[in-house]
Amino acid sequence: MTAYSFYSGLIVFIFGTCIGSFLNVCIYRIPENRSIVTPGSFCPNCKNSLPFYCNIPIFSYLFLMGRCKFCHTPISIRYPFVEALTGLFSLLLFLKFGLTPAMIYWFAFISVLITISFIDLDHQIIPDNISLPGILIFASSFYFLPEMTLKNVLLGILTGGGSLYAIALVYYLVKKQEGMGGGDIKLLAMIGAATGIKGVAFTIFTGSLFGTISGLLIMLSTRTADTRLRIPFGPFLSLGAILYIFFGERLIQWYMTCFVP
Repeated sequence: MTAYSFYSGLIVFIFGTCIGSFLNVCIYRIPENRSIVTPGSFCPNCKNSLPFYCNIPIFSYLFLMGRCKFCHTPISIRYPFVEALTGLFSLLLFLKFGLTPAMIYWFAFISVLITISFIDLDHQIIPDNISLPGILIFASSFYFLPEMTLKNVLLGILTGGGSLYAIALVYYLVKKQEGMGGGDIKLLAMIGAATGIKGVAFTIFTGSLFGTISGLLIMLSTRTADTRLRIPFGPFLSLGAILYIFFGERLIQWYMTCFVP
């Protein structure tokens, strides 16, 4: 690795952590219908505004030893985790795509998926004011990604939203209760806009696989056999979509080679 590549990657990572700091704001404020612009950052406990040196991604958490500067209330480890996670994905995308329109497009897409995933984990909702504009915004994938076409975008939206809607409808008819929220349906439509039909199929398969494994592990760890345990599906759909970006084509080819005669 050359010095230029090292410093370029470092800059990209730092930029990603700064975006991750903003995502923390979105994760906290959007479900409460608060502005993500004003007021500036503040401690949720004592409400004191935080100076700039308390908002340096990752480092401020370490410097303050995970506590608020004013009231010394513990700060959730999630804040630096989201910052580091966003920085890591920005670096991985830079290494895979270089500084290209595709890299910028996928970084914006993954940033939205990170925001949606943590909101869903906290509140078991996927806000429409993220997913619905996301469908329109990421329908521009045919402009940034050479493998996408307008036809593929439209089919991805229809199959993404339509497939989960059909599953939810059948579940409701059989069980007489909702088994999947409308937010998941809109999220998969957004994923379809970005990745097309293949991405939708891959996301459903991998998301369902990881969701099932996680559900079984939770039931075993809590010693409950409640099959109606509510587990947010958004993070698993997001994980499937991210895996598709990095490994989708290779995994699909491997699957077709090994399991399809």
